[in-house]
Amino acid sequence: MTGLPPKPVSRADRVSLWRYGKLFRRDILSAQPERLYRAWMAEFRTPFFRSYLANDPALVRLLLRDRPQDFPKSDRVGEGLRPLLGRSVFLTNGATWERQRRIIDPAFEGGRLRDSFDAVWMAADTATQRLAARAGQSVEIEAEASHAAADVIFRTLFSVPIEDEIAGRTYQAFRRYQRSQPILNLAAFLPLPRWFPRGFRRATRDSATEIRSLIRSMTAARQAEIDAGRAPADLATKIMTTADPQTGNTFDVDEMVDQVAIFFLAGHETSASALAWALYLLALFPDWQDRVAQEAQTFDKDFAALSRLKDTRDVFRETLRLYPPVPMMVRETTQPETFRDRAVRVGSQVVISPWHLQRHNRLWDNPDGFDPARWQSDAGRESAREAYLPFSAGRRVCPGAGFAMMEGVVMLALILRDLRVELCDAPAPVPVAHLTVRAQNGIWLRVVRR
Repeated sequence: MTGLPPKPVSRADRVSLWRYGKLFRRDILSAQPERLYRAWMAEFRTPFFRSYLANDPALVRLLLRDRPQDFPKSDRVGEGLRPLLGRSVFLTNGATWERQRRIIDPAFEGGRLRDSFDAVWMAADTATQRLAARAGQSVEIEAEASHAAADVIFRTLFSVPIEDEIAGRTYQAFRRYQRSQPILNLAAFLPLPRWFPRGFRRATRDSATEIRSLIRSMTAARQAEIDAGRAPADLATKIMTTADPQTGNTFDVDEMVDQVAIFFLAGHETSASALAWALYLLALFPDWQDRVAQEAQTFDKDFAALSRLKDTRDVFRETLRLYPPVPMMVRETTQPETFRDRAVRVGSQVVISPWHLQRHNRLWDNPDGFDPARWQSDAGRESAREAYLPFSAGRRVCPGAGFAMMEGVVMLALILRDLRVELCDAPAPVPVAHLTVRAQNGIWLRVVRR
């Protein structure tokens, strides 16, 4: 055990609204005060709206499970992502969202995980070989994890590796988008009319336009293959041929472009974040790395064998607890509410923060420590029931949660079966939140052969 994993330094308890806006735009984690790790609820006032952070498990259940229809997703976060995601399932509400989920959810049900296993295995094996070629070197592991996660997405969605020309161009455009896109823009703080310019950086707009153009070309080609009866049986085909059971309609190409954009964002960006932090934590805690490596020695290309990788799964769960890829979710009130005896106005923003909830001082033992063994204890399971939601919860739970868990476990097992990751001379990574929780200056690790 080598101490606590890195955590961002919290801001001062009181700052001006202007200062808070600047901090928030740069990094939402360090923009928050330390008291949020022990508070059940906190209120933030601005001249234009009020915002509430909900850490009370009863309040979180109300928002996500008991009355989700009364607390739709806030457009304030969506404003910053709409150039890329359009009207994808991540941003919509109401009847539109319900229709989209009726079409998307069947692609991730039942045996679909087994159907995707070979594609995930091939991507993980390719990532291991790529890392093995750099054995003895210090490697920026976030970049490698991003490459591997993108490969998984292209193989499972469109049955092509990342080396495919259009897939590779999409990945590179997305890397440019990541570097230029803050998590929030001006419209997150000001009630702007629809016609008012949102202040997107030119690089952000250009990258989003390029990504959507490339996705459109892949989606249109797949529709042609479906029409000709020769489309592969992958996720894209499954989703594009699934009819809404209520209307009988399927996604057209325009709608599918929006959905592929969020699959790429959610399935690539979040998986890359989780994998990179997991490898860093295992370099920081080599005893757990040895346990994962030992488990992996018996792991062959067999979907059923996943159930035997218990330590690996617990390591990945603990990584998602400490470094949830999506650190905050924002909902909006549609009627007057009372939260913990406090009156809440219509149109208020309600923030559910996995980052704070999963490190809450009153809900977890050793909240900032890396302890995968907690997942096999009664106390750990109780904490998880109350305060663990890396994939959200309730009706809006991520449909790909099971897929993400499978991908993370397979990646860790294959990489660490053959290789070891070690700390090098680089400074410890500092967590920051942009699109997801990443390291401010990357995560550098030395890769060696076992």
